[in-house]
Amino acid sequence: MRDGSQGRLRCQADGIRRWLESTQGMPFSDILKPDRVRQAIEACGQHLRKCTYSFLLTLYAFLSQVISTDPSCRQATAALLAWRGLHGKRNGSVDTGPYCKARGKLAEALPANLARQVAAGLAGKRGKGSLLRGRPIKIIDGSACSMPDTPENQAEYPQARTQKPGVGFPVMRFVLVLNLACGVALNAAMGPYRGKETGETALLRKLEDDFEAGDVVLGDRYFCSYWQIALLLRRGVDCLFRMHQRRRIDMHKGQHLGHWDHVVKWTKPQERPEWMDEAMYQSMPAELEIREVKRRVHIKGFRVRVLVLATTLLDAQQYPAEELMRAFRARWHAEVDLRSIKVAMKMDVLRCKTPEMVRKEFWMHLLAYNLVRTIMAEAAGRGDRLPRDISLTATLQLLRSFAPLVALLPGPIATQMHALLLEALSKEVVGDRPNRYEPRAIKRRPKPHRLLNEPRHKAQRRMERNAK
Repeated sequence: MRDGSQGRLRCQADGIRRWLESTQGMPFSDILKPDRVRQAIEACGQHLRKCTYSFLLTLYAFLSQVISTDPSCRQATAALLAWRGLHGKRNGSVDTGPYCKARGKLAEALPANLARQVAAGLAGKRGKGSLLRGRPIKIIDGSACSMPDTPENQAEYPQARTQKPGVGFPVMRFVLVLNLACGVALNAAMGPYRGKETGETALLRKLEDDFEAGDVVLGDRYFCSYWQIALLLRRGVDCLFRMHQRRRIDMHKGQHLGHWDHVVKWTKPQERPEWMDEAMYQSMPAELEIREVKRRVHIKGFRVRVLVLATTLLDAQQYPAEELMRAFRARWHAEVDLRSIKVAMKMDVLRCKTPEMVRKEFWMHLLAYNLVRTIMAEAAGRGDRLPRDISLTATLQLLRSFAPLVALLPGPIATQMHALLLEALSKEVVGDRPNRYEPRAIKRRPKPHRLLNEPRHKAQRRMERNAK
C-alpha cells in the first residue's frame, strides 16, 4: 500500500513538473520563474492546482493582459487559447467567464508580493547611483486613477465632490516609493480620493517600513512637514524636500554654511495632529536641525525661479549645496515614471468592476512595470549603460513584438530571440535633452462631442420621450 501511494505521488509530481516546464513560453516567465510564482502562491495560503485556469497560468495571462495594447479580457483569453493550442491542448474557448472567475480566485496579496520581490531584487543589484555619495535614494510621489462606475467601486472609492452623482467615476489615490537609480516601484499604498486620513502623507505613513537606515528620501513640498521629517529621522533616514510654501525662511538666522545655505532649528508644533496619539506626540523631538538651501533658477522655460530645499543632510563638505540641487532635480524622474505607468502602461483608467479586483489590477500593473524595468536594466548592463538610459516606450514596443514569437519557438531558439531582444534594447537609448521644455497644450483638436451631464439612464429615458 505504501509503495503504491509513493508511486502515485511520484506520478503527480512528475505531471506538475512537466506542466510547470510548459509555462516557459508565457510572458516574463524567463524572469518570473514558475517556481518563484509557485512559492508566492503557497505563501498566500493557496495551492498549486492542475486545471485549465490554474493560478500560475491565470497570473501570466493577467500579466499579458495589462501589458497588451488591447487590455480586454477577450484578448487575454484568445492569447491563452492560442498558447494552449501550441502545447497540444485542444480544449478551450474565448469565453471570458472562466478566466474572470479564475482572476477573482487569485489572492490579492499575490501580485503585490511579487511586485515587491521583483523590485527588491533589482534595487539590490542596481539601486545605487552616483549622487549623494552613492547612498540609496528613494523618491516618493502620489497620483490617482479612475475605475468603472459601479456601486461597489463607488462605495469604497467615492468620486470627487465636484462631480455630480451618476456622472463621475470612482477615484483611487495612491503613493509610490520609487528607486531613483533603476526606476522600480518598491511599494505602494492606496486609498479613497477623499475622506479622513486619505491624503498622500497619510498613505506614506503606511509605507514607513520600506525606508531603511542610510536611505535618502526625495519628495515635493507636500511632504515637507515637521512630523514627516521626524518620523524618517527616527528610522535613520535622511530627506531632501522642497520647502513647503507656508513655511517662512530667513537666511540671516541659524548657522551659516555658505551663500543662502544655513542650518536652523525647527520647533515641534504645539498642536497634536489627529492621527497621532499622545504617547507618540511626547516621544517626538522638541527640535529638529534642518538645513535650508536657496538658489535662483536661471533656466529658460522653467516655471520655478527661486528654489528652496529643506534637508537633514547637514554636512556641507560631504553634501555641497549644488549637489543637493542636482539631486532634487532628479526627483522629476518620479513624474516621468508615473506617466509611464499610467499612460504607457494604461493604468490611468482601471477596468475591473469590484474594489478587490481593482486592487489586483493595480498591483498587476506595478508587477508588469517592475518586470519591464528589470529587462531594461539587463539590456543596459549589456551595453554598459545605466538602467534609466534605456527607453521604456521602446522596451514595451519590442516586448509586445517579441513575446508572441518567443511563445511559438522551441527553447534554444527562444533563448536566442531573448538575447536578440536585449541586444536591440541596449541601443534604444533615451536622447540627452538637457533643460528641455514644452508647452502644456496639445495641437490636435478633439472631436466636438457633448459631455454627459446627467446619469446615462436618465439621458436614455429623455431620448425615449423625445422620440415619441
